[in-house]
Amino acid sequence: MKRRRCRRDFPWREGNRHTLYRDGETFFPAMLRAIDQARERVLLEMYLVESGEVARRFIDALGAAARRGVAVHCLFDDFGSLRLKRRDRRRLVEAGVHLAFHNPLRLRRGLGNLRRDHRKLLVVDDAVAFVGGAGLTDEFLLGPRHWRETMVAVHGPCVADWAALFAANWTRWTRAPLSVAPETGPAGAESGRVQYAEGGHHLGVKWALERHIDAAEERVWLTTAYFVPPVKLRRALTRAARRSVDVRLILPGPHTDHPAVRHAGRRFYTRLLREGVRIFEYQPRFIHAKMALCDHWAMVGSANFDRWNLRWNLENDQEVNDPTFAHALRDMLERDLADCEEITLEEWLRRPARERFLARLFGHLDLWLWGLTQMRIVWPHLHRRRRRR
Repeated sequence: MKRRRCRRDFPWREGNRHTLYRDGETFFPAMLRAIDQARERVLLEMYLVESGEVARRFIDALGAAARRGVAVHCLFDDFGSLRLKRRDRRRLVEAGVHLAFHNPLRLRRGLGNLRRDHRKLLVVDDAVAFVGGAGLTDEFLLGPRHWRETMVAVHGPCVADWAALFAANWTRWTRAPLSVAPETGPAGAESGRVQYAEGGHHLGVKWALERHIDAAEERVWLTTAYFVPPVKLRRALTRAARRSVDVRLILPGPHTDHPAVRHAGRRFYTRLLREGVRIFEYQPRFIHAKMALCDHWAMVGSANFDRWNLRWNLENDQEVNDPTFAHALRDMLERDLADCEEITLEEWLRRPARERFLARLFGHLDLWLWGLTQMRIVWPHLHRRRRRR
């Protein structure tokens, strides 16, 4: 089966309306209501899907929609859904849901297994799209320290582009093509754009972020769950700080699901702090959100601003260029900043020896693993060139 990639850039579209949702207790009910009201089709693309209370609610809603004649298509990442139990998969299929899995794990694929579908996307009736960083797991809703996350609901012409992005990936892993969604009329007055990454084949998320950091005049505020940034992104941040832009990073504090990644990313703190970048670590719980605000431009989605995600994963983000939305996102980020502890250069230079050791240890491990994966990618090209000679 020929697997086509979505290699185009989506245009900026006027007439959208974007609604921000903070945490699972607000965006999960909104997503479930949209599914319950669906009349034509539901498109769901997810990385992390695990059996539990949240997954049960969505399986119930998706199954009910399929039984009343709605065309329901679910595309889950094969690795991210390993904890989705067989009985839950069977419930979806028996209800009439079209279920497929991105890049099934195979030993013969080697490092190709690293290419994961990290997107989080729900499109309902080609009228509304939900984009963000949440998976269908209980960590985003239940417990006193449930993960801090953000989703955005999109109404307007951008929704057709989200449906097209889903359809391009769906046809890679199934033999059932999806019809093209008609472009909907204006639903608001905001300018929006669908942005995405395709595991090194298309790095639109990275390019958009770097471009707007370089153009920022007042503010660059970023939130990411995993911070091992590419060198070009680090340079863009320091350039902005040098020209007196307010550059702030909101990063995980003591609560994270990958402590090694946190320690590896902390090796960049000294240089960034010296250049004037302000760093804040979120304290109450794990901050899993992925948000960027550069003056009046904003981006919310699934992409962490680290080289591993951008190199290997499929990602999706909604760009918005609108002062009203930027103000709403700034208010959300200010709430997060109030729950952060700022890391100053003086305090960082006096950090305990244990923290220095962990940053050095996992930093070297990160460099070694990165170099190993890059060599694996380069060598086949060298062999092909030699054969041509």
